[in-house]
Amino acid sequence: MAKRIDVEHLDVYYGDFLAVHDVTMTVPARSVTALIGPSGCGKSTVLRSLNRMHEVTRGGRVEGSIRLDGVDLYAPDMDPVLVRRMVGMVFQRPNPFPTMSIYDNVAAGLRLNGVKDKATLDGVVEQSLKGANLWTEVKDRLRKPGAGLSGGQQQRLCIARAIAVQPQVLLMDEPCSALDPISTLAIEDLITELKAAYTIVIVTHNMQQAARVSDQTAFFNLAATGKPGELIEVGPTSTIFSNPGVKATEDYIEGRFG
Repeated sequence: MAKRIDVEHLDVYYGDFLAVHDVTMTVPARSVTALIGPSGCGKSTVLRSLNRMHEVTRGGRVEGSIRLDGVDLYAPDMDPVLVRRMVGMVFQRPNPFPTMSIYDNVAAGLRLNGVKDKATLDGVVEQSLKGANLWTEVKDRLRKPGAGLSGGQQQRLCIARAIAVQPQVLLMDEPCSALDPISTLAIEDLITELKAAYTIVIVTHNMQQAARVSDQTAFFNLAATGKPGELIEVGPTSTIFSNPGVKATEDYIEGRFG
């Protein structure tokens, strides 16, 4: 079941460098929240902190709180691998495992979690590919390499791989930036469908995309040159785009900077 995320007074560091300062926001369950803002303002850093991926970078750490339906994702006894199973991630560029078949790409996470039964794997692979709107296109070539698909198909394969382990949250870091317009539209349609079952957070530089797919928008900006990124305002997408409460938000959405 999709779950809500509560972020409170989040500071994200890389070593001694404070990348993002004092972020407080709620991500509602079964909705799409878009993180927007100029390059370097900390959008992707915040996104990666939601499933502890930022810890992969040397010196990555947080202060503050991130809770998934009340569960502290940074509790001392919380396994980061479990967090990443609950909070899946789709990256900017499609990254199917190049030596694996379409089937094995989707089944990889299940096998890593100890699932070996072929009937179970077959069922989840089919269900996940259907969930990613890819099944009808690949059902007759499941044993062919995933890397042989088109860019848009590869990204949907990565989404199928992410949802196969049944996460509660899906994070997407500019998932359409490397895709053509037709593939982008397919991913956007898929995001709209997936929010019925998942809590989705997406980073995008495309204002039209944020307006089309998200229910809530959070605008980040740099406090000043050399200062950490900060959350300027967050609210319903319709409000942020039509009547933002902060001039900097309006300027960014209207293309006056960024």
